[in-house]
Amino acid sequence: MARALLIVDVQNDFTEGGALAVAGGDAVASGISRLLDERAADYDVIIASRDWHDPEGDNGGHFAVEPDYVDTWPVHCVAGTEGAEYDPLLQTSAITHHVRKGQGRPAYSMFEGTADAGATVAEILTAHGIVEADVVGIATDHCVRASALDAVAHGVHVRILTDLVAGVGEESSAAALAELAHAGAALAEAGA
Repeated sequence: MARALLIVDVQNDFTEGGALAVAGGDAVASGISRLLDERAADYDVIIASRDWHDPEGDNGGHFAVEPDYVDTWPVHCVAGTEGAEYDPLLQTSAITHHVRKGQGRPAYSMFEGTADAGATVAEILTAHGIVEADVVGIATDHCVRASALDAVAHGVHVRILTDLVAGVGEESSAAALAELAHAGAALAEAGA
């Protein structure tokens, strides 16, 4: 059975020192790199997403001067800036598809973005006959949650590698993992 690795938003603005830093983000980047060093060959497709927001405007109400941290956020991951780049601890050589999302509008799931050649994540998964996917990245309670729920809805057997995700809040991350498990995703550690 064909398997994918979905790497969600491991970007400078979401790791330590970034505009919307998540504690443990650098450790997630390093852990994903170790996984790729050891097991990249286990995956038929490796897709990595990045927020890639427009430099002008509020990106459909996504950016706000006084954000509520639920629907509105400080400026982050602006296209072409250092904050939008992958965290330098993430080794990207094994990634087969790079997806950009949130171009001018709010977008949480990698399924809302497109790869460099224009394909959606759903199209990539279907084209490669993917039936299983491991999901890793940032943030557990936002973009990882949304991406994994969309993968489940696409009919993929999803496994969240819980030691390779980092969330904004402890309670909201626990709730997101519980929601994902209820939706049918498996929760496991990368070493398992």
